[in-house]
Amino acid sequence: MNYALVTGGSRGIGRAICIQLAKDLGYHILINFRGNETAANETLSEINSAGGTGELLQFDVSNAEDTAKALQAWQENNKEAVIEILVNNAGITKDGLFMWMKDEDWNSVMDTNLNGFFNVTKPLLQPMLLNRFGRIINVVSLSGLKGTAGQVNYAAAKGAVISATKSLAQEVAKRNVTVNAVAPGFITSDMTKDLDEKELKKLVPLNRFGTPDEVAHLVSFLASEKAAYITGEVVNINGGIYG
Repeated sequence: MNYALVTGGSRGIGRAICIQLAKDLGYHILINFRGNETAANETLSEINSAGGTGELLQFDVSNAEDTAKALQAWQENNKEAVIEILVNNAGITKDGLFMWMKDEDWNSVMDTNLNGFFNVTKPLLQPMLLNRFGRIINVVSLSGLKGTAGQVNYAAAKGAVISATKSLAQEVAKRNVTVNAVAPGFITSDMTKDLDEKELKKLVPLNRFGTPDEVAHLVSFLASEKAAYITGEVVNINGGIYG
């Protein structure tokens, strides 16, 4: 059995990615979630309905100890298994102008979006290298590329993951492990539900928000053999708002 882990897989873009990987590539999906078990189970039941298989894997990516413990326990229960695909999707925002930003709003966004990438990727990398196959796909953001007022913390974290993507890709390419990033613009999800879609879509040349499914199709392509010669790339999916 082949395994794929999607962090933050219970809702929105993460859920869509879980379902698409199961459908397109037949992977057994490890659905990571932090607290919302009901939503994670909904993702699992959609995977099952699509003819795929999966299981829940609860841990907080921002907590190194919690993450290491959960991944270690899973590995001990699945001794021969290698997680071949890792999608680092878990993320949070705590928006506000930098001048008034609280320390905790800076730190929690860094801990989840940047340190979360480190905490999950590092323990899964060695098995991929030994197996001489792996796909690491980091979900970043338009903010990490062009910057967004009110998101200095989020843009800093995502910008750092973009640079890490490019560097790590160069370290592991010889072992047939690719590392890419996907940078969504405005996507209809829980994270954008408080935004004024009617007004903001005027900024987008395609004149609409994207859907989680559209992002999931791109991630699924990057995880497939079709994308075997693509690594170190950041692929924009933003309706033309920024290229």
